[in-house]
Amino acid sequence: MVQTKTAIKPIVINPIGVVQVSDEQGKYCIEVLPEYREALMQLEAFSHVMIVWWADKHDNDKDRSLLSTELPYAPGVKAGVFACRSEYRPNPVGITTMPIMAIDHAQGIVTLPWIDAFDGTPVIDLKPYMPSSDRIRDVKVADWISDWPLWMEEAGAYFASHQTDFGC
Repeated sequence: MVQTKTAIKPIVINPIGVVQVSDEQGKYCIEVLPEYREALMQLEAFSHVMIVWWADKHDNDKDRSLLSTELPYAPGVKAGVFACRSEYRPNPVGITTMPIMAIDHAQGIVTLPWIDAFDGTPVIDLKPYMPSSDRIRDVKVADWISDWPLWMEEAGAYFASHQTDFGC
């Protein structure tokens, strides 16, 4: 196979909104910026949304240069960042799939039951969860997470009962 070198153009990513989190108030939502609120049209026709966010607290040379990490949920296991969901990666992109609880189109608010991003985290995209594109019937996972639930709806109770296992 012959490899050709082509110039890769720089990528420009524009935040479309921001994560709003208040654990005290039980508030978890995405605020979409006014110039992108039209893009929310018909999102309420879906039960779940995939939130693509920028782990800005890890957007630094040190964290971007880490290519492997010790897994907090698997003591003694080190994995490459492409084999885990760590924020330490060449591009600190996070993805979370959540149920949509409500959408306020005028205010640009997508209300969620929870999100694994910090308050103020930039959101770079929202995509509807579509089973025909996003769900896989036969999957293989690493041994270190083989006892994790297969479905999001079961994950909350599992992780709550295993908090100390994950360094939480």
